[in-house]
Amino acid sequence: MSDDDGMVRGRATAEMVAQRANVSRVSVSRAFNPHTSLKPEKRELILRIAEELNYTPDRAARALVSGRSHLVGVIVPDVCSHWESQEIDALTTALQNEGFATLLFKTRTDYSMDEKLLAYMRGFNPDSVIAFVENVKPTTLVQFLDRAVPIYVHYPNPDEAEPAQDGPLHDRINVLQRSGIEQAVALLQGYGARRIAYVSGLTRSQANSAREQMLRAVMAERGLAPPIIAIGDFSYDAAYAATVDLFRLGDGADAIFAANDVGAFGVIDALRHELGLRVPEDVQVVGFDDIAQSHWKSYNLTTVKFDLDERVRALVRLILRRLKTPDAPALHETLQTRLVVRGTVG
Repeated sequence: MSDDDGMVRGRATAEMVAQRANVSRVSVSRAFNPHTSLKPEKRELILRIAEELNYTPDRAARALVSGRSHLVGVIVPDVCSHWESQEIDALTTALQNEGFATLLFKTRTDYSMDEKLLAYMRGFNPDSVIAFVENVKPTTLVQFLDRAVPIYVHYPNPDEAEPAQDGPLHDRINVLQRSGIEQAVALLQGYGARRIAYVSGLTRSQANSAREQMLRAVMAERGLAPPIIAIGDFSYDAAYAATVDLFRLGDGADAIFAANDVGAFGVIDALRHELGLRVPEDVQVVGFDDIAQSHWKSYNLTTVKFDLDERVRALVRLILRRLKTPDAPALHETLQTRLVVRGTVG
């Protein structure tokens, strides 16, 4: 650093920032950690001087001292689909606000994961790993983790009030689908629907299986015949084709419940443009997720909402709770679903 202009030659250090701000070296470290207490004016001064000096903390050095990498691994089946892309965006933003960086890993098409990638992930020593795919089992994942406890999304079965945890320690979010699906079936039944079809997602998906089981249970409780199953894969094209087959090869349906919103879009377009049917006058449609596109006027989709912001907050809470109490037993967060009524039922 030159005495006349204060400019930094080479990489600035925490000591340089501390000297310029007239604070301790520890205060500089605390200023970059959002979870430590520091007077706001002191934090602001330190961060301003750090910016002037182009100083950034050495993450590797901090990890050696603290034992934390401030990295979170995220395992996803897809990065392009509407729900996953919106979730990754929201989750990454929330993690960054808490001082974490995100490591993104994508599974194979069968939802399994190359163990070479898992070994590569281990090299980063992440503080936490969120697995959005149940095929990468805790028994497999923990072999490649040191201190991190993985987080899974779980969809309890209709008769599973308090799901037991099997295998190695892992935390999870329990998504309770009953409330939203009950509201959807009640609304469809109230508008006269008796033959209800379910356009499924991928058969190997736990979310799809649990959704179908819950729909069956709710319909049986309300005195309705089991849903007609039309095989899809969560995609627009598969749902479109399944809907055409449902009416041209089968006896059709009064209402269609799609496993996700993108599938519901395919259902609606097949009904309107291929089959010449009106929505909701001839066939009513319900989706699942409430992605951002669901309120678009072309679809105006009635859907079971799985609140994305709430889910992201729950995931961040699990990470912070686990880091605060690393030896705690399995941690759970529970989320509900609810129906958002728009124009495809009525």
